[in-house]
Amino acid sequence: MVDQLVRAAAADGGIRAVGVITTNLVDEARNRHGLSYVATAALGRTMSAGLLLASSMKRPGSKVNIRVRGDGPLGGLLVDAGLDGTVRGYVHNPAVELPLNTQGKLDVGGAVGSEGFLYVVRDAGYGYPYSSTVKLVSGEIGDDIASYLATSEQTPSALILGVFVGSTGVTAAGGLLIQVMPKAAEDEALVELLESRVGCLTGFTPLLQAGKSLPQIFEDLLGDMGLTIFPESQLLRFSCRCSEDRMMGALKLLGVEELRDMIQQDEGAEVTCEFCSEQYNVSSQGLEALIEEIHRDQNEANG
Repeated sequence: MVDQLVRAAAADGGIRAVGVITTNLVDEARNRHGLSYVATAALGRTMSAGLLLASSMKRPGSKVNIRVRGDGPLGGLLVDAGLDGTVRGYVHNPAVELPLNTQGKLDVGGAVGSEGFLYVVRDAGYGYPYSSTVKLVSGEIGDDIASYLATSEQTPSALILGVFVGSTGVTAAGGLLIQVMPKAAEDEALVELLESRVGCLTGFTPLLQAGKSLPQIFEDLLGDMGLTIFPESQLLRFSCRCSEDRMMGALKLLGVEELRDMIQQDEGAEVTCEFCSEQYNVSSQGLEALIEEIHRDQNEANG
């Protein structure tokens, strides 16, 4: 299936539902960063969560930044997701692997750690970004994001995230976010019914592996609650904003002395983007050109 995001509503607008399929982009992240099985699951869940959170923003260019810092061997991770359907991210220790947990599943909670913090920044593209910090609940990502939604955004939410990694790569990944809007939150019967149905799900990736589409998943969960599935699906993709110009700008900030040392010691520079592992190589001549540019800027500033 193509990576995509689908929105829906039910209960006369009292329920908001968003689903994402992220199989291909998570596999691309796995390949780019050389991720282990458990690191793939942790980053993949967070990338799906980032896209789900960003989907509620309104202004073009809006994005969500999710940082997870736990006490597990993974060392933390960072994800950027945009309202435009792009996402990127990385794990601090991508090669970490752990035995399966007691349920026979990838031990994401053990890799991330249950002691630590989840940081979420919503950037609408103007004014000050809205940031929030909550303690980790389990390190399983889904529980932690749901805790953030309940604590910081005070929105009752059900969040299901999943990544299935096989011997050939990621074969299923995505997630589902169902939220009860304020006008429906006081309807206890509705909330209990929704909790019961979500509670019956054994996970998200089994639905994809069974051939279920996002509209079919919505229909199974909310079909008798006045479900409306919005027809415009959104394509999702792994995308990084790094470029040669950005890389040269970053090198320029190091200053003349550091650049000269790179020329003498390494005869150039190799820069790797943390988010996508793209490598940029700069020759000695390129670094010399940067030094000349710095001198020119300084002369202009001094009049």
